[in-house]
Amino acid sequence: MKLRVLGCSGGIGSGAQTTAMLLDDDVLIDAGTGVGNLTIEEMVKIDHILVTHAHLDHVAFIPFLVDTVGSMRARSITIHAIPATLEILQKHLFNWYLWPDFTKIPDVATPYMRYEALALDQTICLKQRKITPLPANHTIPAVGYQLDSGQASLVFTGDTTTNDALWMAVNKIENLKYLIIESAFCNQRRDIAQRSRHYCPSLLAEDLKKLERTAEIFITHLKPGEAEITMQQISECIGNYHPRQLENNLLLEF
Repeated sequence: MKLRVLGCSGGIGSGAQTTAMLLDDDVLIDAGTGVGNLTIEEMVKIDHILVTHAHLDHVAFIPFLVDTVGSMRARSITIHAIPATLEILQKHLFNWYLWPDFTKIPDVATPYMRYEALALDQTICLKQRKITPLPANHTIPAVGYQLDSGQASLVFTGDTTTNDALWMAVNKIENLKYLIIESAFCNQRRDIAQRSRHYCPSLLAEDLKKLERTAEIFITHLKPGEAEITMQQISECIGNYHPRQLENNLLLEF
């Protein structure tokens, strides 16, 4: 399995793009503005979109993707998410007001897009790839994902903060290779991080003490303008883990 980072920022501007990652060539993990880095030929190949939660920086480009390539494809694009997230997308995004309901276009029998509900901790298989939703602690219903090739696993936490249930799940993954985890704020904004249920370096340091597995750690969702100071603080707080900043176009194989 190969995971290509299309976007991994907590904002936009000067090349920054919000969360989107391409698994092999047919599965998106979230669909923020990073999707705009794909060619039309690459977008046509996408069969599945796994959504961590419904905030715009993670779903904003689903409408544009489906609108662009829906008529070019022989089958529907499947949106996978927990029921609460699917309900938000149906009610607040694909509602004929903000955007057309592509589960009914061109008709109900052959739509450009369809929904498939996921359940926490229940694994699905997409062409031999095992994908499991993991617990997240955010301001709206949310999950992370374990991507398991059979040889190794990558965990993407999505947006979360202090979360014992996540670490209980991660510590059970014997073939863990990569951990992509967020730190949306620097320590000076710890109060905002707590209220918005994100990590900052000090909160992340406290939670990483619960990690019992060895993994290569990447930091995502850094705010533009604060990335340097946040990574400096992470290095000072948890330098023994040697975390690295996630970057666009990084390719992780596992």
